[in-house]
Order: sequence, then structure tokens, then C-alpha cells
Amino acid sequence: MIHHIISILEVLAIAGTLASLAYYVLCISGALGFLWQPAVAGGGARSTLGPVSILKPLRGTDPKMYESLRSHCMQDYAEYEIIFGVSDAADPAIEFVERLKAEFPALPIRLIVCAQRLGANIKVSNLAQMLPEARHDYLIVNDSDIRVQPDYLRRVVAPLADAKIGLVTCLYRGVPGPSLGSRLESLGISTDFCAGVLAARFLERGIRFGLGSTLAFRRRDLAAIGGFEAIVDYLADDYELGSRIAAQGLKVRLSEVVVETFLPRYSLKSFIDHQLRWLRTVRASRPAGYAGLLLTFGIPWALLALVCAFRSPWAWALLGAAVTLRLTVAVVVGRVVLRDRYVSALLGLIPLRDFAALFVWLAGFTGNTVKWRGDSFELKDGKLSRINSKP
Repeated sequence: MIHHIISILEVLAIAGTLASLAYYVLCISGALGFLWQPAVAGGGARSTLGPVSILKPLRGTDPKMYESLRSHCMQDYAEYEIIFGVSDAADPAIEFVERLKAEFPALPIRLIVCAQRLGANIKVSNLAQMLPEARHDYLIVNDSDIRVQPDYLRRVVAPLADAKIGLVTCLYRGVPGPSLGSRLESLGISTDFCAGVLAARFLERGIRFGLGSTLAFRRRDLAAIGGFEAIVDYLADDYELGSRIAAQGLKVRLSEVVVETFLPRYSLKSFIDHQLRWLRTVRASRPAGYAGLLLTFGIPWALLALVCAFRSPWAWALLGAAVTLRLTVAVVVGRVVLRDRYVSALLGLIPLRDFAALFVWLAGFTGNTVKWRGDSFELKDGKLSRINSKP
């Protein structure tokens, strides 16, 4: 009986490893396809498409937050404004906004206190209240912890000159803090998350979702999907925005621009909570994609095959192939595509990262609750229902 069970596990482990190897090849192909994509016309050194409104919803503070916000004030772009929004008039992020207004008096910078709660997603609720204050037709939304280069604005907006493109989004890399949880998070962004985005782009010949690191779009296309109000109860608002714009027959462009985020000093618990929130969001938004993640854990599958095969030479070779391709994905995506200067030093943590990801993936099936900014929510069909609030 035990021998029969081991034989079944061995077959499953071999199949899982082979599927993972195929997935790693897909990630590498996606990365090469991204690197070889043609440049966007109109993204030259001095070209600008038209005035832009940058919408930045804020809540609390993030690591290196002032420097990240400041990078948006130093754009090589003819005309743009920045609108910040908070839901609490005592939010500590307001101090940073006031400093920016003093440092850049010639740049239109405004702060909106969003008094209404239009839905469970406070960020989107704030965006809905900030939008009427925006003066321009081209809009950019990105997370508060994103840092950008001076040419970011013109390069991200340039693809919108094509009427067939409805949204532009960006990959990003994470700068880790001095903790194991933060390093694992950074490694996951560069070698798992972004690799998965590139694989999806290659497989589906494009993407049909957005990433919170950058969402650039036209006001009229936002209105066509019902405005921010249409997604105010969704946790994955970036995914929903891109998906709904794509459903209008418009393309989503993955920009060649890569932005940067500075990660908090995550404890292992906070790292797992963050990963669990993301994975349960994926499960709610793309259940088939969530199930498919099981076929991406090459090293755990190969180790299971090695144990079941009693360390046979072929099982060692299979493990070697899994490790080699997994590291290749990390180097090609992390170092070459994202230009992540930390990923090489973190490669030794990949087995731990992969087993942690497998654990969190399994935990994702155990419930529908997520923790976000001190609040607890229940997820149903991608929508949030508040359970309790942080005092």
C-alpha cells in the first residue's frame, strides 16, 4: 500500500516538475520577447503627448516615501499636475505633500481630503473623489511607494498616441529592507511575479490587466467603464481597471519602463500576510490562473520526485534541471529585464522563497479573508466586504 502511494506521488512529482520546467522556459521566452519589443513612436527625448494629471492616493507613510513622491515632481514633461488624496485630514502623509508644494512652487500640486467612503476600497474611493479636480484628459495612477526616473512620464504616456491602446502599465522591482521577510518579498517580485506577467504576455500575445505600479489611460476610456465607482469594492482595482478597458476592445501596453518600490521591513508574519492577500486576490480574480500556480513550483516538485525515487540518478538530474532553469529565470527577468541590483545577492534564498510560496498557496484555500492597511475584509468574487477596522 505504501509502495503504491509512493509510486503515485512519484508520477505526480515528475509531471509537476516537467510542467514547471515548461513554465520556466515560457518565462524566459516572455522576457526575451519583452526585451525585443519595438520602441514606441513618440517617446523621444523632447516629445510630449499632452497635459497629464497624476493621481496619487495616500494613506500613511511608506519607506523612502518623500523621495519617491519627489521623483514625480522632477519629470521631463511640458505640462502636468499632481493631485494627492487622503481620507483623513490628519494623515501623516500630508506633511510630505506640503513639503513638495514648498519645494516645487511652480508645479501644480493639490491635496484633496476625500471625506466620503464610496466603497470598501478606500484607495479607489479617494480616486473617484480626486478625479473631478483633475484638469487634463490623460491620467496616471500609481501607488504611493513608487519611485520613477525623469523620463517616466513621457515614455509611459507616449503609447496612448495610438487610439487602439487604452492603458499603459509597468513592471517594477523591489528594494528590500533589512529583514528576511523584505528580502523574500523583493525576490518574489523580481523572479516570480514579474516573470509570471511576462509569461502571460507571451502566451496570450499581450496582457489584459493593469499593475498598480503604473496605470496610464484617457479620461474618456475610464468613463466608458463606469469610472472609478465601478471598481470601488474590488481589492484588485489595478487588475479590474485594465481588464475592463481591454474588454472595450482596447489594448493594454506593458511599457518598457521599469519603476521601483522601497519595501517595508517585513517580519516573516507580515510577509506571509502580504503574500496571502495577493494570492487570495488572484484566486478571486483569476481562479484558473491561481490553480495553475501549482505547476510553477519546480524545485519543490523535483525534491519530492527525488525523495520518492530514493535519490535515483535521473531524479538528481531532474532536480538539477529545475534549479538551473529556476535560477536562469531569476537572472534573465531580475537582472536583465528589471535591472534589479539586489537579486544576484538573494539567489541563495530562492529555495526558501519557493517553499514559502507553496505554503502560502496552500493557505490561500483555507479562507477568504485578507488584511489590508490594518483592516480585515472578506473576499467574494473579487469584491471586498469589511469585517472590522483598525481603531
